[in-house]
Amino acid sequence: MNKLGMNLFVWTMSMDEDLSDTLSFLKTSGFDFVEVPINNTDLEKWKRIGGELRALGLGVQTCTICGIAHSLISPDESIRRAAIDYLKEVVDCSEALGSKILMGPMYAGFKAFSGKPATAEEWNWSVTGMREVAEYAQTKGVTLAIEYLNRFEIYLLTCVDDLVRYVEAVDHPNCRAAFDTFHANMEEKNIGDAIRQCAPYLAHVQISENDRSTPGKGHIQFGEVFEALQDIGYEGPIAIEAFGPNPPELAAATHIFRPMFDSPEQLAVDGLAFIKRNLDGHVRANNQDIKHPDMAVQATL
Repeated sequence: MNKLGMNLFVWTMSMDEDLSDTLSFLKTSGFDFVEVPINNTDLEKWKRIGGELRALGLGVQTCTICGIAHSLISPDESIRRAAIDYLKEVVDCSEALGSKILMGPMYAGFKAFSGKPATAEEWNWSVTGMREVAEYAQTKGVTLAIEYLNRFEIYLLTCVDDLVRYVEAVDHPNCRAAFDTFHANMEEKNIGDAIRQCAPYLAHVQISENDRSTPGKGHIQFGEVFEALQDIGYEGPIAIEAFGPNPPELAAATHIFRPMFDSPEQLAVDGLAFIKRNLDGHVRANNQDIKHPDMAVQATL
């Protein structure tokens, strides 16, 4: 049975705030785990937060992005070395939290563009560096789940073809694939087929709407998504990822300029219910006939 989680980006970018009430709310609302963003390597901080999560009985996974100072495809060898060392420290923080999966676009600098397609040299730098990080992650019991992004946010991996080729090139059991419906909606011809393509490596799924709001309230064909997950027998974790006007620095990075939901808490509850309806098999939407799973729900009432 899939574990269901909530990414904390809609509340925090750093976990420096007191989120005890939020974490308790997510636990009582029925979430199995939270997806914690790591953007610093204060090991004692992550040990403390990990203890709080264990006390709540709330599971945890981690996510991270790398800026230009920690890019595995930098032409500067010292920056590539710094990126490898940083990612190993993020693995340590994940272990301290109790996370077995660290996901994200760790293979290159976020929004650091060359203005040209990725070169073979950049590809090889990233693959070699990631293999070293994966080897280290294996000693900590952490699996890296590599997430491709859309072309406006990164340029090394921007589609499922890139993702599969990358995971196969790294060729390590602790380097697997993550799938985010937001990016797939922009870059794939068919989301369901993309999921099927990366199925042998799939370790994590993020459910994210086309406008980054409540899953099921936009135009993504989630019928295709859940049909594909059912077809491949996916039993791994599924997390909701959304973004809002807070925290401001994250809203600026994700270009969120207007509120698209009443509150993060309402988004979480509604999104969880939407996912459960689909996973429980109450909706059998055929996207050729029904545009959106919620329409099938309404038709049965």
